[in-house]
Amino acid sequence: MNKVKTEVIVFLTLLSSWMGILAIPMIILLLCNLIDYGTGIAASNYRGEKVNSYKSFRGIAKKICMWLLVLVGVIVDMLIIYATKTVGVSLPVCFLFACAVTVWEICNELISILENIKDIGAKIPAFLQPIIKNIQKQVDDKADLKEDEKNVDKDKS
Repeated sequence: MNKVKTEVIVFLTLLSSWMGILAIPMIILLLCNLIDYGTGIAASNYRGEKVNSYKSFRGIAKKICMWLLVLVGVIVDMLIIYATKTVGVSLPVCFLFACAVTVWEICNELISILENIKDIGAKIPAFLQPIIKNIQKQVDDKADLKEDEKNVDKDKS
């Protein structure tokens, strides 16, 4: 048992070391994916829906697409790091866009989990969903390049 525990710890340590700042958000996203999928299946009975393989597959496909979005964020980060190193600039962070995408996806999952739990019939604290939506909005606002582009265009005028 100790050997398995040691191997798991070594694996998670190496993974965390390689992924850096992105490790914790990705673990949280994975947990949220699993919880959302489980609560979605449980809530389907309370919604009067039947669980079938088509809906199940769609749910899994959505989760896969979430992870693909995180991968797109990683690719964007890698391109930025490559470009900045090429011109001799060093960035203090890596996986910035991937983290933003991951946090945004976590918020989506948390909202979905809350909706599923509400459909099951459990009471949800009134403050919980607005807090999550506020976090998601902050991520959107921080990553809103269109506003930044408008400001740059105004400065040029």
